[in-house]
Amino acid sequence: LQWLRNPGPQHEKRTLFGDMVCFLFITPLATISGWLCLRGAVDHLHFSSRLEAVGLIALTVALFTIYLFWTLVSFRYHCRLYNEWRRTNQRVVLLIPKSANVPSNQQSLLGLQSLKRNSKETIV
Repeated sequence: LQWLRNPGPQHEKRTLFGDMVCFLFITPLATISGWLCLRGAVDHLHFSSRLEAVGLIALTVALFTIYLFWTLVSFRYHCRLYNEWRRTNQRVVLLIPKSANVPSNQQSLLGLQSLKRNSKETIV
């Protein structure tokens, strides 16, 4: 979620949103189309020519091959973008525990510095 809130390049966020919308529309359409093609192939095997049944089966295989290829390429692209973002946008704050060896005025300075940290930073 932090990647989506980051004020970085908007193009990558629009691409992710567009791919999610396409995935939500294409998945049911591909499923229904594949089922209809296979159903038609079964009907053609029982009632008419086998050539049309083989054609419908080939169409189903092509449809799902293209769908899976698009899904994998899109997923890989967005994972690569996310990993690149994680690699280049690391914010870490090191909290130093209070110890008996540190004078009280240095402890209070360390306490003030930890209060000023940015909310996007990770506490380690």
